[in-house]
Amino acid sequence: MAISRRQLFLTGAPVALGVAGYAVYRQAPIFFDQFGEEMFQAVAKAPAKPNPLGWKDVGLNVAWLGHATTLIQIDGFTILTDPVFSKRCGIDLLFGTLGPKRLVEPALAIPDLPKIDLVLLTHAHFDHWDIPSLRALASKGIPVVCARETQDLLTPPKWKSVTELGWRETVQFGPVSVKGVEVKHWGARVRRDTHRGYNGYLIEAGKYKVLFSGDTSHTKSFAELRGGKPIDLAIMAIGAYNPWIMSHCTPEQAIEMAGWAGAARILPVHHQTFVLSREPVNEPIERFMTAIGADTSRVVAHEIGREWSVIT
Repeated sequence: MAISRRQLFLTGAPVALGVAGYAVYRQAPIFFDQFGEEMFQAVAKAPAKPNPLGWKDVGLNVAWLGHATTLIQIDGFTILTDPVFSKRCGIDLLFGTLGPKRLVEPALAIPDLPKIDLVLLTHAHFDHWDIPSLRALASKGIPVVCARETQDLLTPPKWKSVTELGWRETVQFGPVSVKGVEVKHWGARVRRDTHRGYNGYLIEAGKYKVLFSGDTSHTKSFAELRGGKPIDLAIMAIGAYNPWIMSHCTPEQAIEMAGWAGAARILPVHHQTFVLSREPVNEPIERFMTAIGADTSRVVAHEIGREWSVIT
């Protein structure tokens, strides 16, 4: 059952949301179209459930939890990227969150996570920076790395530390170094805060290197990462390119950029979780697998909840 924007408005829903809700309706009625369409849709279970508690404290372990949320463990050090565990991502209002509803549940709930040693936030868009999830995760034992001009969206005293990182800047956390990577995107959380930064990240520890692209359109900046120790895994966003091609890459472009970076394997993310664009839900992964061709061993996972490990 779907409710149109007009039907939703006639029920008095925007009025019930108060002044803020009515303002959102006037400025972005498309949100109410999608809200009505998704209201009675069930959220599917994740196809698989990873078992990070069973990972060895050596080697590289990775699990895709949904959208851009991944668990990366390198020699026992665990990193959580762009944590979004809420049923919807979007604007927090009195009644809840106004924004796209999940198609698939996170592969792990927050209580099921292992001890997190570091949180990485690429940029402040609602589908990457979810305030309810961050509130639930906040701990004085966990440091956070985020892009320039974004830490004001956090509550720093609740975290061990908050470090803003620019492109090509590096910070060290124990055995792990994190480098800000130039990407082609934008960082505003709302319309006018265009000063906010946006990053990808290169993570390195011991024998291993992992690239987490964040959101990006097609850019040759990833070629800067080639050289020295090869990248074991590139976690690349592949969805939301239609019509947002100026800020999100196609699946084929994601493969090309991972190749420019010299990545041996790829984990495609940012698809199958939220409806953020016009392409069919399964199109990004279908195009991705077609472009990969016969060399499917390069793809470490293509369903939410799948995990991958390697010890070298």
